Amino acid sequence: MRLTKLAGAACLTAVAVACSALVAAPATAFPLEPTPISDAFYAPVPDLEATNPGDIISSRMMPPPPGFFDSDVWQLRFRSTNSAGEPIAAVNTVLVPRDKAPNGPLLSYQHIINALGLECAPSQALWSQDPNLVIREAPALNVALQRGWTIAIADHLGPNSAYGAAKLGGQIVLDSIRATQRFEQLQLQESPVALAGYSGGGMATAWAAALHNDYAPELNIVGSATGGAPMNLERMARDLGFSPHPAFGLAFAAAMGLEREYPTRIPISQQLNPLGQQMATELQDACTNDILAVGAGKSAMQVAGSLSLIESPEMIAAVNENSVELYSGVPKAPYFEWHSPTDALIPVSSIDNTIARYCAAGVPVTRLIVPSNDHLTAALLGLPQALDWIDARFNGVPAPSNC
Repeated sequence: MRLTKLAGAACLTAVAVACSALVAAPATAFPLEPTPISDAFYAPVPDLEATNPGDIISSRMMPPPPGFFDSDVWQLRFRSTNSAGEPIAAVNTVLVPRDKAPNGPLLSYQHIINALGLECAPSQALWSQDPNLVIREAPALNVALQRGWTIAIADHLGPNSAYGAAKLGGQIVLDSIRATQRFEQLQLQESPVALAGYSGGGMATAWAAALHNDYAPELNIVGSATGGAPMNLERMARDLGFSPHPAFGLAFAAAMGLEREYPTRIPISQQLNPLGQQMATELQDACTNDILAVGAGKSAMQVAGSLSLIESPEMIAAVNENSVELYSGVPKAPYFEWHSPTDALIPVSSIDNTIARYCAAGVPVTRLIVPSNDHLTAALLGLPQALDWIDARFNGVPAPSNC
């Protein structure tokens, strides 16, 4: 249970290390990229520049993951775009209830992914029984399948497992929806779409909702539900500080992930001291449990010699580009948000500021404050109401607002 709670905090300690400056070390093979998956489905794709975001590259049927029933499963590889505007190949997993009606509801669900290894992504981990990989909460999605909803689950950290790069996650989610609706065998071309996710999954969901109007305005997204999502990464990093922490490995891993997405703007690994380089090597392909074990009780100052990079305008700009609170766009569709007002792992005031801006822009917002001091308990308390809210949007009920 302790590991689960720490895992839920993954995105929350994400940028603490990314905002630290480190003593210069001799050039090495850093930054470390993830080891490719030995499966032809994930092989490099030529001529991606000739495709459009959401175009399908390849597809395959899969057996249902353990714990799922009465559903067919597809995996789609599709074109998306990284933070530098370059084409990338991304993957999603689509769970289809066998009694689905044509053009029935489509739920884009974003799992929490605490990982630097590609085997930790949902398209791999949903089938795993390895305790370091398994997504324990995944079978709860049977509730949505029983309602007749198709569920698309994107590998929203992208092909380099760029842990912490939240805006990238939003773009991948929107292209995942495009690909799912373009795949003719699923008969979802005219389906209403809703988004949902909590914590790190909530962050990808929040970004997808905020980017909807600019990145994929053609999508018929009828509502988005986010819970416990960090809305300001710089604020979060400064609030958390650099004291020894049992979940420091998650923060360190997020710094590595951010560098993968911004190698010149957040050059962490080139400046790591020997301990930091050793940890980076150990975490190159790690998932939650190993990340926690490697970093337990450590701090940024143990892998750093100074804090000068925290004031770098280029680094701060890159971090702020992944902060929904600072993004000028607002969701096109109604918005549901839930969190604990005493959640110590996220800057709640940044959620308040973001929601206030959405309300001022006329977005119908439903806020749910759940009475729990624990980050993941708040997820469980709010999810049933979030699903009921989504169900009403799928049924065309006008969205309420308690702005």
